Amino acid sequence: MASNIAPGLMEAYVTKKLYKEKMKTMEEEFAGGQVSKNSDKDGKKKTVFGLLKKKVHPKCGGLYLDDKCWKDRSRQAKVRCLEAENRIAGKSIHAYITKAGLLHLGFYLTNNLINFYSKVRLFSDACKVFEEMPIKNIFTWNSIISMYAKSGQISTARIYFDQMPEKDSVSWTAMIVGCNQAGRFKKALQMLLAMVRAGSPPSQFTFTNILSSCAAIEDHIIGRMVHSFIVKLGMSSCIPVANSLLNMYGKCGDALMAKVVFDRMRVRSVSSWNTLISLYSQSGWMDIARSHFDEMSERSIVSWNAIIAGYNQNGLDLEALIFFSRMLKETKMAPDDFTITSVISACANLEMLKIGRQIHAYLIRTEMEVVGQVANALISMYSKSGGVENARRLVEKTVVSDLNVISFTALLEGYVKLGDLQLAREIFNSMKHRDVVAWTAIIVGYVRNSFYKDAMELFSLMVSEGPEPNNYTLSAILSVCSSLASLEHGRQIHSKAVRSKEGLSVSVSNALITMYAKSGCIELARRVFSQIISTREPVSWTSMIIALAQHGLGEEAVSLFDKMLFHGVVPDHITYVGVISACTHSGLVEKGKEYFSIMQNIHKIKPTPSHYACMIDLFARCGKLEEAQNFIKSMPVEPDAVAWGSLLSACRVHKDADLARIAAERLLSIDPDNSGAYSALANVYSSCGRWQEAASIWRLMRDNGIKKEKGFSWIHIKNKVHVFGVEDGLHPMTEAIYEMAAKMWVEIKKAGFVPDTESVLHDVDDELKEKMLSLHSEKLAIAFGLMSTPENTMLRIMKNLRVCNDCHNAIKFISKLTVREIVVRDATRFHHFRDGFCSCKDYW
Repeated sequence: MASNIAPGLMEAYVTKKLYKEKMKTMEEEFAGGQVSKNSDKDGKKKTVFGLLKKKVHPKCGGLYLDDKCWKDRSRQAKVRCLEAENRIAGKSIHAYITKAGLLHLGFYLTNNLINFYSKVRLFSDACKVFEEMPIKNIFTWNSIISMYAKSGQISTARIYFDQMPEKDSVSWTAMIVGCNQAGRFKKALQMLLAMVRAGSPPSQFTFTNILSSCAAIEDHIIGRMVHSFIVKLGMSSCIPVANSLLNMYGKCGDALMAKVVFDRMRVRSVSSWNTLISLYSQSGWMDIARSHFDEMSERSIVSWNAIIAGYNQNGLDLEALIFFSRMLKETKMAPDDFTITSVISACANLEMLKIGRQIHAYLIRTEMEVVGQVANALISMYSKSGGVENARRLVEKTVVSDLNVISFTALLEGYVKLGDLQLAREIFNSMKHRDVVAWTAIIVGYVRNSFYKDAMELFSLMVSEGPEPNNYTLSAILSVCSSLASLEHGRQIHSKAVRSKEGLSVSVSNALITMYAKSGCIELARRVFSQIISTREPVSWTSMIIALAQHGLGEEAVSLFDKMLFHGVVPDHITYVGVISACTHSGLVEKGKEYFSIMQNIHKIKPTPSHYACMIDLFARCGKLEEAQNFIKSMPVEPDAVAWGSLLSACRVHKDADLARIAAERLLSIDPDNSGAYSALANVYSSCGRWQEAASIWRLMRDNGIKKEKGFSWIHIKNKVHVFGVEDGLHPMTEAIYEMAAKMWVEIKKAGFVPDTESVLHDVDDELKEKMLSLHSEKLAIAFGLMSTPENTMLRIMKNLRVCNDCHNAIKFISKLTVREIVVRDATRFHHFRDGFCSCKDYW
């Protein structure tokens, strides 16, 4: 009979049917239950649930206990269990209800039980209650679906959802909430479409979660479509929905639409203002964010955090500190972890150790916990601001689990900055989780301190057992290859970069251009540049211009600079150093003067000492020494050591001893220990035949304890570096090398080579001068290269000083006789010798 009763009447039927049968038993159980310690006003003891009165609630059908409906009592008991998350108490009540036979009296108890078990995450118990229910209403189905959806078990929730005989808005919203919380944002959007097709009207909770999904995937197109639907349903004025719209447009970077939503809001909560301020802060529009902040009539700690973090993240760290001070003065709000983290970060960026210590003292004074992100921020601040030992002590006091790799890396960088690489390496080795930033920090530390071998070894270790190198790591290690002119290693790293897709980044491409250029492979440098020529970054163009200038391709460098201007790429001050240097090494005096003028008048770049040095070199190198002197007199700043050094070198080429003496004196007044100044002046005197004056310079140099820099050359053969000095006898193959060098000397003389004995700056006979010239370090390196490499292969020779006239002429003859291209990198530039000619056109 019960099965034929309509579901809506079942609860009343069961209550009436079972009431008489259960009444006596329940009275006895309740009366004999646990007695409370408290008594009522009449002094009579009460049971926990009270005595049962023989009445049924006229509306809900619930039983009265002590003049209170069982439903009310049940609700209170459940609330207390949920608030305390007391699983044992909840299960005890469930057992008592079951024992009392009350589970079959209505949906209310069972739904409450499912809700309770869901909240305390006893899913199997909730599911058991659900399955044992003979009849389930829509609230029951929604409870079980919501339980699984919110716990991330979307597949299980979907099974129950599909089994529902009837779905309402809550059912669909529960699935959408679950998908959003589980990170299945596109699935949430699909559920909304299905919900609309099914005719269920979305609620504000539906839209807030859908907009959250749009924000997570930063899909402003779908977000705008949802926005249109919200407007159509008339829900755009709902504050939570409007705030979600603001957040969605903010995450998508659409500040214009966010402002439209904000302006149309009739009621704006503090959260609305905070969202807009955060959006403008993240977009870098701090002036607008500040104006909105000032308009707020009421502010929360989130408001202050948004504006302080905005200034910090946009590099306006001083303003962040000013606002923090204002917050402490104008409000009674206590800063939270987010406030302190932003402020300490600002101190770190400004390297304000004193202010950082004051904030640390404030934390101690207010007994604020220094854990988590606050501890990490403090460690980073001390590390960056010169308080490395303070940072080290914090690391020792802090629980290791609270520290992240950022704080360890900051501490590592602090010791790297101090040049204490041994301690930095100890910290690096102690790190359990070393991310790519930590690896890069220690590698960069080795590179900056010229420990190239350690950097290469650590990079090899990183490739074999560490994380994938990023563009910063690759750029750093490529700079090592550039410094060592290690072409083979550079090519291997290039291959690694291409495989990891980092080779496409601008920083790695620029490092590759420099590496190939410094290794003598200008063609490969061109090829890399051609792959990124569309970039608007001036650094890439500058790298290529400087590379061409160093290889004696001044006209090509000038042409590339003009092309750069044509494409609208704005040059910076380094670009102009490169292009004027290109004009210098190619004798393009008028072109150099034109660019120097354009730099100041068109691009409004104030000349630096480097620009002035390039202009002095431009005039002096082509023999316009008087014009160089006049330029020096017109300079608004005093020439630096580089400028006087350029003038001194030109005096040697053009044999102007008097001007050389002035340049050397000025250079030595700036840098008294500059051995090059003594050597250059002595060489000028020697080339002019003024031997006594040259000898006096050498004596003065010896008396002052200044040692002349020794010239040496090196060559890479099979990944091994072979170094040679003048008349070097230390190489294990010395005899064979000397024999090859003597053979070369004889053959090039037969071909018409005439030794330049004036390059020997010693007062000895010509025969001895020739012998000395034949054993210059670059000639020995070439002799070894000819012996050790197959015919017709290119030789790459590196030299620490400028190549002399005799070696320059001799290598032209060697290149022709051996049918080889010989690339020589000296202290200032590259020389490509091919078929008896040099790329510098004898102008260096």
